[in-house]
Amino acid sequence: MSGAWLVLPTYNEAENIEAIVRAAMPNLAATGMDHRVLVVDDGSPDGTGEIADRLATEVAEVEVLHRSAKEGIGPAYLAGFDRALRGGADLVLEMDSDFSHDPADLPRLVAAAAGADLVLGSRYVPGGGVADWGLGRRAISRGGSLYAKLLLGVHVNDLTGGFKCFRRAVLERLDLTSVGTDGYGFQIEMTYRAIQAGYRVTEVPILFRERRVGASKMSARIALEAFWKVPALRIRTATRRG
Repeated sequence: MSGAWLVLPTYNEAENIEAIVRAAMPNLAATGMDHRVLVVDDGSPDGTGEIADRLATEVAEVEVLHRSAKEGIGPAYLAGFDRALRGGADLVLEMDSDFSHDPADLPRLVAAAAGADLVLGSRYVPGGGVADWGLGRRAISRGGSLYAKLLLGVHVNDLTGGFKCFRRAVLERLDLTSVGTDGYGFQIEMTYRAIQAGYRVTEVPILFRERRVGASKMSARIALEAFWKVPALRIRTATRRG
């Protein structure tokens, strides 16, 4: 099936998964494209995978990819990207499964892909923002994006965000097997690689909200990984060019 595929990575999202899938479906349909939602579940012990399986029997455009263990959001997305490409996707979208990203913004990202190779849902461009976060978390997120932007020398304002739309050519061109980062680092690396490969990247303003229910999967380890892997990413890219 071609068209637009939305990849939703899950781990213990039993409270959110049905609602987010059912909210995403009409918004994907509004794009006028064939569409599919791919739930990538990392062996959630809370029954997320079983709920997703039931949805797949009820909604023809829903598919579930089961993974045996929790390996992080980066590997989950890579597995989802691979499945979407093998399924013939023209556009591959990624989005959090906890309503931090608004499914109503999906048509805007798809529309922007008409003039770009990678579209980022951005908190840090005019019209974008963050709701329900304290000053500390705002500072970490904004500071992380600014740190990566300055160190990598790119003009993207929200490098750590996880609401994106890729044209298939981008994912086909990038060497996904060599991506070794997770969380914030994964999002930075994917966007940076696309920029370095010469693809057109644009940012669409979004409002990011704190999850409604359930526990956040972000940790200090994931945030610190992004901090030290950003300079390594730049060095590795420069070495390849040399």
